[in-house]
Amino acid sequence: MAQVLEQQKTTAKVFFWLPLGLVSAAASLLCFWYPLHIIRPFRPQQPDALQTALRMHHLGPWISALSAILLIAITVSTWNRVDGRIKKALYRIAMTCLSLVAIAGACLTHVNIYEAKMFHPYGSPAFGSPDSSEAKPTDLVIAVNINGHARAYPILTIGYHHIINDTIGGVPIAVTYCTLCHTGIVWDPVVDGKRLHFRLAGINNGNALLRDEETSSIWQQSTGEAIFGPLKGRHLNLLHSSELTFGLWRKEHPQGDVLKPNARWISEYDSRDWEKDVEKSPVMIDTRKSGIQPHQLMLGVTVAGNYKAYPISAVLSAKLMQDQITGTPVLLVVAPDGASIRVFNPAELTFSSGEGNTLMQDAETGSTWNFQGCAVEGKLAGRCLSEIDANKTYWFDWMNHHPQTAIYKG
Repeated sequence: MAQVLEQQKTTAKVFFWLPLGLVSAAASLLCFWYPLHIIRPFRPQQPDALQTALRMHHLGPWISALSAILLIAITVSTWNRVDGRIKKALYRIAMTCLSLVAIAGACLTHVNIYEAKMFHPYGSPAFGSPDSSEAKPTDLVIAVNINGHARAYPILTIGYHHIINDTIGGVPIAVTYCTLCHTGIVWDPVVDGKRLHFRLAGINNGNALLRDEETSSIWQQSTGEAIFGPLKGRHLNLLHSSELTFGLWRKEHPQGDVLKPNARWISEYDSRDWEKDVEKSPVMIDTRKSGIQPHQLMLGVTVAGNYKAYPISAVLSAKLMQDQITGTPVLLVVAPDGASIRVFNPAELTFSSGEGNTLMQDAETGSTWNFQGCAVEGKLAGRCLSEIDANKTYWFDWMNHHPQTAIYKG
């Protein structure tokens, strides 16, 4: 009788571990599910929830691993301590299932779902000559020119991969593109003398999040600011780039390099009319007070820490636009292809559209200027204007990350 009572007590003690096992399995699974639930497209990301999700994603592999180890240890130590064949079988099944759930959660926390299933990285980018490229003349590219080395990154390619970690003329660069917000920016990946290599880490209110492999800090693609991790609060330095048609870029740099599509993933690339699909997607930023539609394509211009947004349609219609941003003159010029745009500081000159094959002329000397911002004929021949950083972006993203921006009204 005493032996039976002792066995019943032991069984009761063993079944006491079931709730703890359930909590451990749930914790392991939560470490994977919660970050994935919060950091996903087409849902608003609140700052507090985003920080919690990023913190859980960072600590998740450790928490889930400890949960799995704890569950396995409990299961092994209590495997034969349950009295009764049916109870023992039920207990073993329950603890085995919970252990498998915890192990699965621990494994999934190591998976970058954005690069494993949704998009794939381009680890070793390959380049070819402009003549060998499959890009069409009207395809848009992110153009970079450093130390005399010119490269073009077709948006159809980089838009899928989001990030290209590259080196041009001995200078490391990170070419980034977010199709949901139509934003292509090139960043200097060197921080405190250390080069960072970036991977896609999710999304924050329609803009891509990047994670560097060296510190696991999380960076906002549109601003280059680290929003989580050891480098939180730091900013990447912007490197100059232009968004041009491939046909125009090829004329300017016939000996340049063009990023090749990754043959392994080319079947997953977006079609050339990808913008139509993106413009139908929901946005999480309310732009109604501004009176501008969230998917209005804008040219965001930055001058000495001041910002101004120009509707792309207005710029393309005007062909040439001279304006000021907090007292600094700016000159927006549309190329002969009718699609590429550059922004210059006109200094003390006043420009107007030229006639025939002449892109523009200055009123002061009558010199003629090309799309590179250089005078090709006249008194100022050989002189070039300094180019100003600008990038295309949807209004919702520019407004969200530049709340103090001015808006060109015409």
